[in-house]
Amino acid sequence: MELEVGRVIRSSTTRFAAGCLVLRPQVPVFAALVKTRMMGDDEVFGVIHNVCMEDDPLVRQMAAASGTLRPEDVEDARQNRLQPIEVGVLVVGYRQGGRLQHRLPPQPPLSLDTIHTCLARELVEFTARSDYFPLILEAQDLPSDELLAAHLRYAAEARGDGEQSFLVGAGRELARLLAMEPLRLDGILRRLRT
Repeated sequence: MELEVGRVIRSSTTRFAAGCLVLRPQVPVFAALVKTRMMGDDEVFGVIHNVCMEDDPLVRQMAAASGTLRPEDVEDARQNRLQPIEVGVLVVGYRQGGRLQHRLPPQPPLSLDTIHTCLARELVEFTARSDYFPLILEAQDLPSDELLAAHLRYAAEARGDGEQSFLVGAGRELARLLAMEPLRLDGILRRLRT
């Protein structure tokens, strides 16, 4: 089922951020593949790399208050936040004119466009090729190894019976890309097994 993550609040061709008011049970999830519009019917795909909950004055007051907080007050503060939850997304591809590309898009997503999780079939389609792995591996200031491993685990789960063969193929591609970095490769492969 496709779920709404939030709306674009900041974007570039390499990354974008979404703002949402409430965390729903399955959204957002670290390393999930998400999509949003670029222009017209074109889409930008990205992987969630961070979820940040900024504090707001009410939460600070509640946290500093002495005594026990009532559950209904905590739930009200969570549902009616003054500050949005920010979801960071690393761009890993786009679809333009119906054609899927595993590289940076020519334009960033538009502000206030809705971001959705990808359906399992879209995740399988997008991850059928590994051309986007370098975009994750070379991302600066991100836990890129952990991000790629978690993303590949989600992609494997979406394949059901084909899970093991997908992970073997992804491992081979990683071995090719990280041939000169055996310790890094080993770390990612270990994360894939857990």
